[in-house]
Amino acid sequence: MDRNEIISRITEEQLITIVRGVKNVLLIPMAEAMYAGGVRLLEITYSADGSTPDEVTADGIRALKAHFGDRMGIGAGTVLTERQVELTAEAGGEFIISPDTNSDVIRKTVKMGLVSIPGALTPTEAQTAHRAGADFVKLFPITSLGVPYVKAIRAPLSHIRFLAVGGVDEHNMKDYLAAGIAGFGIGSNIVNKKMIESGDFDGVTALARDFIQALAEARK
Repeated sequence: MDRNEIISRITEEQLITIVRGVKNVLLIPMAEAMYAGGVRLLEITYSADGSTPDEVTADGIRALKAHFGDRMGIGAGTVLTERQVELTAEAGGEFIISPDTNSDVIRKTVKMGLVSIPGALTPTEAQTAHRAGADFVKLFPITSLGVPYVKAIRAPLSHIRFLAVGGVDEHNMKDYLAAGIAGFGIGSNIVNKKMIESGDFDGVTALARDFIQALAEARK
């Protein structure tokens, strides 16, 4: 899918599942379980501490994209360098998510035809990200900010599409949507490592389905 198609899919689905620290051998069965539960967007994170080599993470993205094709949108998370953007693009990844606002990473992402989703906390960071070409801006960590902050920052920055990440659950999605959030990043509430490592993929499907249903209810 091209940039515009991925932007449309993120806008429509409103949920990106964040996968961190899952071994490559488990990625496809895990992703199939999530797909069965309704998940259509996956973020595979790089290791900031280098515990997993960047090339290994990129191999996981490559394997997922080869397996799913356009059935699932696959991107990278915790992207801190331009080299990681390149590795993701070479692996077939479609979007780049970062915890910070790095204009060089944003510009590289857009130049390579991927969707840019940097993280921001302040109005200055959010506008800097937008000015550099970001397609969405991730408010992170949202649990430290809350709904009142979303309302406050969107008043002067209504032109920016914000995603809420960190501390989002099935109970607060409706409030964030009402405040103008465009979508969410969900991690451990769906990506249960114990279930994945023990092979309980039916359990993973159930967690994914619960969140997809909760999101559908939150939209009403």
